[in-house]
Amino acid sequence: MRTYIQNFDESLQGGIPKGHVVLITGTPGTMKSSVSYSVLYQNALQNKTKSVYMTLEQSRENLLQQMHCMGMDKEEVKEYVHILDLGLIRKSLTQLSAKGTWLQVFKMYAESLKHSLNYELLVVDSMDVLEMAAQMGENRRTELFFLFEWLRNLGITTFLLSETAPEKMFENKYDEGYLADGVITLKLHELGETDIQRRIRAVKMRSTNHKTGYFSLLFNDGVFRATQVITE
Repeated sequence: MRTYIQNFDESLQGGIPKGHVVLITGTPGTMKSSVSYSVLYQNALQNKTKSVYMTLEQSRENLLQQMHCMGMDKEEVKEYVHILDLGLIRKSLTQLSAKGTWLQVFKMYAESLKHSLNYELLVVDSMDVLEMAAQMGENRRTELFFLFEWLRNLGITTFLLSETAPEKMFENKYDEGYLADGVITLKLHELGETDIQRRIRAVKMRSTNHKTGYFSLLFNDGVFRATQVITE
């Protein structure tokens, strides 16, 4: 799989290995959804890679409108990037309170689409909602371990969005930081008293020689670019 953010290959040495489960973490406003969708969009344009974006909270229409405003709306991409709105399904399952029911539904859709579309990339937006709907409790780490293993066995590369702040990712209660194959964090960095700059960092990426420092995250003409930080 090719690197999905131009110039970020300097950090990741050419891309993210196939089969990895990668966390995209950051607080609200760091553009996690946009960066993740860009992964699918650019791979569709450049490599005709089939992918699925599963949204568990934001509607499909809202997501597409957001991407349209950002210039990621070329007609040819629709054949390769498929958006599944699981939020509607989640609402209809509120009466099913048995533990594990929602996770079974999620797996059923992921497997069914794998057979019908044979997609290679999957974005789950977000892991926080998935965890809440699946009612993970005291055995959270064990349940996440088996979920991540199940995703790897699909033979795809998965991106799980998380609201966890980068500095908290490896605290004891956030087991996903240890279980995931990769962790990419996004943050808002203050420059002086008035300016804010978005930054991106590959904290962890198994089987990949990568830099661990922050890069400036820029967006122009529908494309994200990660560049060396030149302003402090």
